[in-house]
Amino acid sequence: MLDTIAPAHTSLYRYLDEMEPWSDHLQVLECIWVHEEAPDVRTFAFRSDSQTWFRYKPGQFLTLELPVGDEPVMRTYTLSSSPSRPFSISVTVKAQASSIGTRWMFDNLVPGMHLKAYGPAGGFSIYDYPAAKYFFLSAGSGITPMMSMLRWLNDCSPLSDIAFVNCARRPEDIIFRSELELIASRLPAMSLGFLVEERTRNVSWFGPTGRIDLTRLAMLVPDYQEREIFCCGPEPFMRAVRTLLEAGGFDMDSYHEESFGAGPIEPVPAPIAEASDGLLPSEPPDVQTVPVTFAFSEVEAEAMPGQTLLQTARASGVRIPAACELGLCGTCKVKAEGPINMNHNGGILDDEIAEGYVLACCSTPVGPVSVEA
Repeated sequence: MLDTIAPAHTSLYRYLDEMEPWSDHLQVLECIWVHEEAPDVRTFAFRSDSQTWFRYKPGQFLTLELPVGDEPVMRTYTLSSSPSRPFSISVTVKAQASSIGTRWMFDNLVPGMHLKAYGPAGGFSIYDYPAAKYFFLSAGSGITPMMSMLRWLNDCSPLSDIAFVNCARRPEDIIFRSELELIASRLPAMSLGFLVEERTRNVSWFGPTGRIDLTRLAMLVPDYQEREIFCCGPEPFMRAVRTLLEAGGFDMDSYHEESFGAGPIEPVPAPIAEASDGLLPSEPPDVQTVPVTFAFSEVEAEAMPGQTLLQTARASGVRIPAACELGLCGTCKVKAEGPINMNHNGGILDDEIAEGYVLACCSTPVGPVSVEA
């Protein structure tokens, strides 16, 4: 596959201090190039449609709204780009056999197309856990947040002590291999290791083989006990890493992982009381609901006890975009007025809360509420 790149326009050039940061409330993204990284792995790069720059922490993610069918689907991807290069961002994605959103990107997304995006968000970053020595351990496409952090360190802190290990099924499946080898050749305190499960005839391989265990871990990074570890990959891989680190006596306070494996919040059903004879009562119980107005949709609704704004919206036929539904990604951010209890996982900033925004997936109305949706 040949790389595809959108044409450049000299009128787009502006100094950074003349530009405002990108805001998911106001702007969308324009795809500017597509690059094939490995089998079924591509990087998609974007710029803002309004000449703004991107401010985020290395290792964070964003959510793309993809027009797959009658209703768009939300897919969350870690940024593989570095905030030290703020004029564009990129995501590197792998298309699995069951992929829906990612397969749509492979088949349809080309330079010049525009997508709505939400974020960035997430706390999986060296920014939140600074250390003297880092260990980035990944498998498959879990390498993407590690590349974001490594690229940032390469640009902004090139004397950092970094151990970087990536595990892959085959040598040809190693993502960013050439770039990793180039960066490692230039950073004086970086060690680079690869571990593949099997050799193939397509690519020569003289490195270690097998699956990660304490013996191979100590061989690749002898001083791993002294490092702040960041791990990302399929859940079985991360579970195996946690198990072997705990068995090796590692201080798990220095272990951090990125995972989107938790399930969505389930709708809260209305309580139904039973009569003393076990039969349903002839009249429904007196349930104290809360009025919710969806202003843009001109819908008046009633939230059941414990129901979130997102659940109330869905029950009323009002669409609020949502991806993780865990208070993490920030996709369901909406403006709301009225008494609300919000318990989130970092998907919203303090200044956004001050402006009246809430995360619909984890905000429960406790009095009359008006929502801009």
